[in-house]
Amino acid sequence: MASILNFTLLAVIIRILVNPFSNVLQKQITLKGQHPLFINLATYTLLAFISVFLIYDISIQSLDTEFWIYSIAGGITGALGNGFIVKALEKGDLSVLGPINAYKSIVGMLFAFIIIREVPNIWGLMGMGFIIVGSYFVLDTTEEKFSWQLFKTPAIQYRLAALVLTGIQAVLDKKVIEHSNLEIAFAGWSIFGAGFSFVFILFTKVSIQKEFKNVDGAILVKYFLLLLTVGLMLASTNYTLSHMPVGYALALFQLSILLSVVLGHRFFNELHLFKKLMGATIMVIGSALIILMK
Repeated sequence: MASILNFTLLAVIIRILVNPFSNVLQKQITLKGQHPLFINLATYTLLAFISVFLIYDISIQSLDTEFWIYSIAGGITGALGNGFIVKALEKGDLSVLGPINAYKSIVGMLFAFIIIREVPNIWGLMGMGFIIVGSYFVLDTTEEKFSWQLFKTPAIQYRLAALVLTGIQAVLDKKVIEHSNLEIAFAGWSIFGAGFSFVFILFTKVSIQKEFKNVDGAILVKYFLLLLTVGLMLASTNYTLSHMPVGYALALFQLSILLSVVLGHRFFNELHLFKKLMGATIMVIGSALIILMK
């Protein structure tokens, strides 16, 4: 039991650290001219190739119908959600978009209640309130301030769409793990994500061949680092979800929003550091209250 708790704590720490750095790399690659959908496709495809070595001896017949349903649904929501994340980072500030991700714990709780009947208590409801109040301070640093006009901006809309989709995906991933194991869940996320990312890019005017030609040595290094951070993020997320409730896990992951604010200031010279940190801290407190839900 102690070893499981230690590994779960390590998985949570890894997830908190690598997620903001993967967002930094995604934004840096978009600033080099790479299309967000291509970045998404490349990441999933590379992870899918690695996944083959994890499942080469798995019998497909041993996987039940529910596994395939949840895997396909997770692949769709994951591919769309991650595509929206990269698109949002292309257009907005990491130090603003990172903290908005705290809303994912609210989304996760709502869909966890609908799908797997995890019921929030008074602490969970108080946590939701803190997250909303904290987001006021973060979003008030934007040109549009905390207003309905702000929520009409593309970056915010893309990020909100992403957090809804990835919040749903977290619940689906937990179901996939319950019907298989961590290795198969990792492979399923990667392979189905690659497949649906390819389908999505076919419906756009993005030229895969042209994007490939624009990949130089510097971008290639960033893709390698992105592959590493996303792979670690997925593995640590799946391990955490296999050992704790979805709402609890997503709330813990929100500690990364403080790091997102700092990295946005450090790498992209984003302004209003103190006010964003204050708002992000309030949102973290909200996430901590959601943890008390359990």
